Amino acid sequence: MRQELLSLPKGLAEEVSKNLVMVARLIDEDPEQAYAYSRIALRLASRVAAVREAAGFAAYATQKYSEALAEFRAAKRMTGSVELWPVMADCERGLGRPERALAMAGEPEVQKLDKAGQVEMRLVAAGARRDQGQLEAAIVTLQSPELASSAVQPWTARLRYAYADALLAAGREDEAREWFGKALEADKEGATDASDRLAELDGVEFVDAAIDLSDDDEVGNDDLGEDDRDEDIEDEDDEDIEDEDPAEVAAAERATDVTEYYDEDDEEYESLEQSAADADVRGDKA
Repeated sequence: MRQELLSLPKGLAEEVSKNLVMVARLIDEDPEQAYAYSRIALRLASRVAAVREAAGFAAYATQKYSEALAEFRAAKRMTGSVELWPVMADCERGLGRPERALAMAGEPEVQKLDKAGQVEMRLVAAGARRDQGQLEAAIVTLQSPELASSAVQPWTARLRYAYADALLAAGREDEAREWFGKALEADKEGATDASDRLAELDGVEFVDAAIDLSDDDEVGNDDLGEDDRDEDIEDEDDEDIEDEDPAEVAAAERATDVTEYYDEDDEEYESLEQSAADADVRGDKA
């Protein structure tokens, strides 16, 4: 990204960089605000691939899937990289087009992805199968060497979690419990809610332990004896005195003595709207 920003005038590059930093900082906790910063960066430097990619992720985080897809496609055209292919396919799912996501899962671009990208593509394809009500097909899609491996990789927890969730949706509860447990073992960063899902399966209910003390305080005051109430009043008076300004206290004593972010230039990305026969062929390949 730094190299791309060097193509801009220094002042503009700094301004764009500040907005991109805010996008990265806010995208998880406040995606709408991150999206707003991404639009500013996009207005300033729409010809920079990193800006288009950041705008795509910000739109994706706010479920603006059509906009996200357009930005990802623009970034892909600019860089020639296929690393955004899985998230582009997931945008198709978000737009209610799982068949296109499955078609993308069978394209040559998938073979160019690194291992993390291929696992991500597998997760998207399984999700698309579930979108179509094909639960068993989703389960089979997730069965892979990466799932069977005992080594923990950055994607392991999410892959195991997706597999457990698919098993549960198919009514295979015992297997689902096992894989939610395996997902929890691999989830060192808390990326999933596997622990909650396990507790739910085991019938454990979490009760809010917070106690409303307002009523108790009222009852307690009613139960106080006269001496206790006097002591409370004296304590409150002492606290008030401690909070008073010494100068104001002295003056009062003397007085008492006396008186008492679309770039419009970009072409619309070529969609995957081939004939129904072509779509079916790609679906079979998935």
